[in-house]
Amino acid sequence: MVTTNHAAVTDPARVGELLRAIDGYRGSLVTSYALKLAPLTFVRPGELRHATWSELALDQSEWRIPAERMKMREVHIVPLSRQPVELLRELQSISGRSSYVFPALGNVHRPMSENTVNAALRRLGYAHDEMTGHGFRSMASTLLNEQGWHPDLIELQLAHAERNQVRAAYNRAQRLVERRKMMQAWADYLDQLKLATGGSANERMQAA
Repeated sequence: MVTTNHAAVTDPARVGELLRAIDGYRGSLVTSYALKLAPLTFVRPGELRHATWSELALDQSEWRIPAERMKMREVHIVPLSRQPVELLRELQSISGRSSYVFPALGNVHRPMSENTVNAALRRLGYAHDEMTGHGFRSMASTLLNEQGWHPDLIELQLAHAERNQVRAAYNRAQRLVERRKMMQAWADYLDQLKLATGGSANERMQAA
């Protein structure tokens, strides 16, 4: 498998700075929610922007991305922790009339542009070689591994292909209970980083 490196913020203090900057985003409300949900779910940017309300089961705290939208052509289950469920319920009152969770500005029948999240990051002062929409995946992978979560859980949540066929068969059980625990711990960790004091985020926002 060819691995592509995507610019990402992975230092915990700078992650907190980024999250505070995202909270202060002053652009489109739908874009703001996409920015907030990207680090919490760390799905691929295309999977995020094409999300539909029919894929979400908020009462079950689950997002099932259909196989045809996945790189590996298998259904991908994203356990939703408390924080993204709350955000999605808020967003539903804004974009719920569209089939898309993140409709394009001015056209509810189309998903947001593939450049929207990256453009928002640029607006917040993050250069293309510093942070990208895809970088939220690298951020999560790096920090979850550093925290000692089992690599299998992380790889399953990233929907990466398993090279070893025996392990692939074993992992088809999805390990959802463990993944739910990991995703809630991850969301709580991001909250802690965001609450850490620091002025750098405000400095970035003023400069953007």
